[in-house]
Amino acid sequence: MTTPDTQRPRAGSDILRTALRRNVGAMAGGTVLMGLYQAGETAFPIALGLIVEHTMRHRSPEALGVSVAALAVIITTVSLSWRFGMRILQKANTTEAHRWRVRVAGAGLQPVAADVDLKSGEVLTIATEDADQTADIIEVVPLLISSLVAVLIAAVALGLADVRLGLLVIVGTVAILSILSVMSKRIGSSTREQQARVARAGAKVADLIIGLRPLHGFGGNHAAFRAYRRVSTDAKRQSVTVARVGGVYAGTALALNAVLAAAVTLTAGWLAFEGRINIGELVMAVGLAQFIMEPLKLFSEMPKYVMIARASAERMALVLTAPPVTTPGTERPARGVGLEVDCVRHGTLRKVRFRVPAGEFVAVAAYQPRAAADLAAVLALNVPPDAYEGTVRVGGRDLADLAVEAVREHLLVNPYDGEIFAGTLRSNIDPSGTSRTVPEAVEASMLTDVVALHREGLDYAVRDRGANLSGGQRQRLSLARALAADTDVLVLRDPTTAVDAVTEQLIARGVAELRRGRTTLVITSSPALLDAADRVLVLDDGVVTAEDTHRRLLATDEEYRLAVTR
Repeated sequence: MTTPDTQRPRAGSDILRTALRRNVGAMAGGTVLMGLYQAGETAFPIALGLIVEHTMRHRSPEALGVSVAALAVIITTVSLSWRFGMRILQKANTTEAHRWRVRVAGAGLQPVAADVDLKSGEVLTIATEDADQTADIIEVVPLLISSLVAVLIAAVALGLADVRLGLLVIVGTVAILSILSVMSKRIGSSTREQQARVARAGAKVADLIIGLRPLHGFGGNHAAFRAYRRVSTDAKRQSVTVARVGGVYAGTALALNAVLAAAVTLTAGWLAFEGRINIGELVMAVGLAQFIMEPLKLFSEMPKYVMIARASAERMALVLTAPPVTTPGTERPARGVGLEVDCVRHGTLRKVRFRVPAGEFVAVAAYQPRAAADLAAVLALNVPPDAYEGTVRVGGRDLADLAVEAVREHLLVNPYDGEIFAGTLRSNIDPSGTSRTVPEAVEASMLTDVVALHREGLDYAVRDRGANLSGGQRQRLSLARALAADTDVLVLRDPTTAVDAVTEQLIARGVAELRRGRTTLVITSSPALLDAADRVLVLDDGVVTAEDTHRRLLATDEEYRLAVTR
């Protein structure tokens, strides 16, 4: 039932075709069973008409018994076909939605960012709601076909009684679908806009949650809440518009279906009054006129669901078809991995040049916080190599020539605000469960007191974003995760800003000891970390202005002493 994705979808229509193609088997089985269900439903009023006519003509208990048995077979067929048909279709629908959720999430988590103007909250909405609505096409097509089967059976049965009744059903159905197909286009455009606005609101609230503490710190939370209220209000208004359009569509469909059913009933009554059809055929026609409203309702709703699925697929295509910001290379670093920054110019950096040989522990004292952030962004590949001047080399190879997997394997840049995930202390330190240095990392990062506080130890439950941890505990947990990764080159940016001086001193010694013989670069203003480093680079006004040990710089450089002494 599954086929591998060998090609990346290019547009929303390609995504829908892919979903349909790899679920052909499930859709075929579901269509057959749902067709049996609709055929059984249609056969019920037909059988009633035949029973009435046959019973009135022959008036025998045997004929009545056969008729009851026939009705039992029809009812059993209807029940079982619906049960198993919907089971097949819903399983395929759920599985397909899962596949697209994984693909969208995978695209969003690629190490090379995609060139798409979407925030993480918008990607989340696409990976959930849009993936689910796109997968609905798996159910829509079989239900559409089975509804068409029911309408055709009803038209044929009525046509056999009188050709005018059959033509009335066919012409009425075509007219209804023509009117509703025009209206469904408005639903599709409105739905696309609604999905975009809801996604923007989701992205805004995600940003608010992440930045809530600093917003409270400088009193910007009220302004941020007002901004979110505006975005949310826009989403609400568009949702109301979509609901209004959907209500008009549903009301129009119901009214048109009722008109057609009434027309069939009145026409059948007139034909019976004229003696052109018998009583059994009249009963059948009246029953079919009532029954036909259900498949017609389902049939008329399908264009709406198709437009919604297409709109969602087009939004998924924004993520899945977006080209990478940069094209990574294919090489791997040479042995004896060191780090070299050669004349890099980006943001506040102005031809920064330095080298960290393999196995050395180097600290960078950046006088301007912006320069520290720019340097970390360049090393972390948050800035594509072709977006800045100069070269960064890992293991003697240009960063632009290396495969992303090779860079991630040999170089880790721990972010300043490392994310904490819901789980346990252990799962945050070692997400893959393969690290052999978890105890050493916990010791070096001074996370030992957090572990000792709780009876569960490393299995202590951590809430989303580390809500049940203090700022210092979250920072030490992030540092422990970076140390447990045990990469050849480790870059840390301000890893001790949220801890006290004593703990900071212990962390500096622990990191230096644990990373002995491994290449380590720490961007920091911490005297303890600067003193633990083999040498210190002073980054001032975008260039390296001095280089020596921490203690010699303290003794010879007044500006350095004032900048780092606290």
